[in-house]
Amino acid sequence: MKKLLVIGFLLLQSVALAGTGTQDHALIKAAVTAFVQQQTADLPGKVAYKVEEIDRRISLPECSKLEVFLPDGAKLIGRSSVKVRCNDVQGWSISVVVQIRVSINLIISARALPLGHTLHEEDLATQTTETTQSGGITDTKQAVGKVLRYGITAGQVLREEMLRAPYSIVQGQAVQLIVRGNGFSIRNEGVAINNASEGQTVQVRTNSGRLLGGIARAGGVVEIKP
Repeated sequence: MKKLLVIGFLLLQSVALAGTGTQDHALIKAAVTAFVQQQTADLPGKVAYKVEEIDRRISLPECSKLEVFLPDGAKLIGRSSVKVRCNDVQGWSISVVVQIRVSINLIISARALPLGHTLHEEDLATQTTETTQSGGITDTKQAVGKVLRYGITAGQVLREEMLRAPYSIVQGQAVQLIVRGNGFSIRNEGVAINNASEGQTVQVRTNSGRLLGGIARAGGVVEIKP
């Protein structure tokens, strides 16, 4: 996640502990709180968070340029560590722990469903869940018409990685090959070597025995790039 300089905290030198030269922990916490509020504003559901207190034994030089950011690869969900860096000449950096929970309506299976099942509205239900993990489908439109990659139990939360698009072409199916170019198109026939959803790569063996790779399209069509 891109580093974010929390605007407004450049004025901290006028608010920090005057004359002591020691950074006020409350101002660091306020900067982290503002950062968390901004970064979680677009999360679905209701977000609750707690910024943990900084150890009172930690004494830091007063800073007028605080920068709050997430370490590379980190996410603001569950127990997270947020970095605060002082960009003054004599800088410092510390980590502040934040607890984040999200209450969200997730899509779950209404009953046990087998591998390869195509999902319909009646297969789905919603459940309000408090989670500390990212992921989970929140709209039935994301699931209806998709196919299960493996069997699931009743009440199981649906996630994107559990689903795939339905195959538009299946192994052994007779397909129409189309080669399109500038002002021309050529058609041929063949047999699909593998399953493929629309837009995925499919291997086809032509009637002459030649093996070609193309893009699966609806209606048993395979588009071959010239």
